[in-house]
Amino acid sequence: MIPTEDASARKREIEEKLKQEQETLSFIRENLEKSDQLTKNMVSILSSFESRLMQLENSIIPVHKQTENLQRLQENVDKTLSCMDHVISYYHVAKDTDRIIREGPTGRLDEYLACIAKIQKAVEYFQDNNPDSPELNTVKARFEKGKELLEAEFRSLLTRYSKPVPPILILDAISVDEELEVQEEVVLEHLPEAVLQDIICIAGWLVEYGRNQDFMNVYFQIRSSQLDRSIKGLKEHFRKNSASSGVLYSPAVQTKRKDTPTKKAPKRPGKDDVLDIEIDSYIHCISAFVKLAQSEYALLTEIIPEHHQKKTFDSLIQEALDNLMLEGENIVAAARRAIMRHDYSAVLTIFPILRHLKMNKSEFDTTLQNDPDKEYNMPKDGTVHELTSNAILFLQQLLDFHETAGAMLASQETSSASSYASDFNKKLLSTYICKVLGNLQLNLLSKSKVYEDSALSAIFLHNNYNYILKSLEKSELIQLVTVTQKRAESSYRELIEQQIDTYQRSWLKVTEHLTDKNMPVIQPGTKLKDKERQVIKDKFKGFNDGLEELCKIQKGWAIPDKDQRDFIRQAQKKVVSDAYRAFLCANISFTKNLEKYHKYRPEEVEEMIEKLFDTSA
Repeated sequence: MIPTEDASARKREIEEKLKQEQETLSFIRENLEKSDQLTKNMVSILSSFESRLMQLENSIIPVHKQTENLQRLQENVDKTLSCMDHVISYYHVAKDTDRIIREGPTGRLDEYLACIAKIQKAVEYFQDNNPDSPELNTVKARFEKGKELLEAEFRSLLTRYSKPVPPILILDAISVDEELEVQEEVVLEHLPEAVLQDIICIAGWLVEYGRNQDFMNVYFQIRSSQLDRSIKGLKEHFRKNSASSGVLYSPAVQTKRKDTPTKKAPKRPGKDDVLDIEIDSYIHCISAFVKLAQSEYALLTEIIPEHHQKKTFDSLIQEALDNLMLEGENIVAAARRAIMRHDYSAVLTIFPILRHLKMNKSEFDTTLQNDPDKEYNMPKDGTVHELTSNAILFLQQLLDFHETAGAMLASQETSSASSYASDFNKKLLSTYICKVLGNLQLNLLSKSKVYEDSALSAIFLHNNYNYILKSLEKSELIQLVTVTQKRAESSYRELIEQQIDTYQRSWLKVTEHLTDKNMPVIQPGTKLKDKERQVIKDKFKGFNDGLEELCKIQKGWAIPDKDQRDFIRQAQKKVVSDAYRAFLCANISFTKNLEKYHKYRPEEVEEMIEKLFDTSA
């Protein structure tokens, strides 16, 4: 039993704690009441602030919209005024450019061309917007006047600054110093650099904007005259020096020259000496012609558009070449007359000319030829070459006279009567036709190397080989060919298949993007990393770009034979389409923006390939 004192003490202790707890509770209650009051006050303040913000927003938004509308109206007014100024300026072009056009381009070509550019824009504006306006006729007439003055300036610059090349400079250019291992080339500058740049500029404008080709005739006429005068000046130089001193070349030139005789003692030339002088002069004129023609071609390529260069060059050198040939014929005629007088030693004078021509033949041929196949004679679409069709036409015509042709070939083999047997003649004719076809094949192979694109080269050879085979099969030529070449048909078929294979390899740069090479290994249920996604994106981009590029290029190529064209298209469609479909199925979850990379459906790819070799597509 607990003592009474302890119970009382315990009770007091409990009462004391209870009192303390009550005081704490009272303190907490008071603080909660204060906090509630503060919260109510803050809510009231925030509500008031929100209300004021809404009032402010309702006041500002209409003002802002009104300001935006005003700004837009101001911009529209400014644009309208700017457009009006721009349009009005076209009506002032004729007046503003009148003085400059009348005074011409001399001495201020850049300003003049800028002036014509304004006129041209005015012409385009009136043609598009007001074709019936009198202003159009005015600016058109101004444009034509400007073009005429540019043509006149082109002629004037060429005429004024084109001078014959001095004989001394020509002799330096063709001279050879045997003591020097490396020859210092003499550069023939036909026009001052500033003048040349103006001429190039005018020519470029006339081609691009003037739609004019007459200046090319002006060019070759003026330059042809200077070329001829340069060579005639060299001949006159020889005559003067030989007549006065017996020296057959300029004393001012100290270097040794090929085919140049040593100085002779001064004397009055006799008949033989005159011929010697003419021959020596002619030899130098041949070298001079080659050097000058090369120089003229280099100049011409800077001024004349590429596809007109050969025709212009041929016209430019024709007069000088004709005169050179005429002079050569005169020398030969003089030698013949000497022989008729029983002066047989005169024929020896021709030998130096022949030796010189032989030594310089390759350079002479290169200068005159200018690589015609590369620039002019090759079909750009890879179709059948004119040489092929002409050769086949010749053989087909020969077939109509096969007995006579065989007999002629046999008569060259032997004179015995048995040589005219039908089988023997047929075999000889077959051998001849096979030689023609063999040489044609080699020629075509050589020509095909002109194309920079190996696929176009393959299409070209395919078309020509296919044309030859079809032509042989359609006529009796194939029977004649197989007399000596049993496998002729199969050989041509193999050649055609080889070219198709070569062509199809051009598509590897497209389909290589669809292969598993460098593809990330995708585990089912795993998420692709950024690097792996990029690999797939790059493959799609490579395929799309390659497909577009090839289709754009090859659409302009030609395969005349419909069966071959369809066969090549179908084969290519299958290869590309199958690879593309497989690639699409394997890569469907690498990006959210799938349409950016999946540009073409397989059916669209097939349609693009179906348009290959169709210039009308």
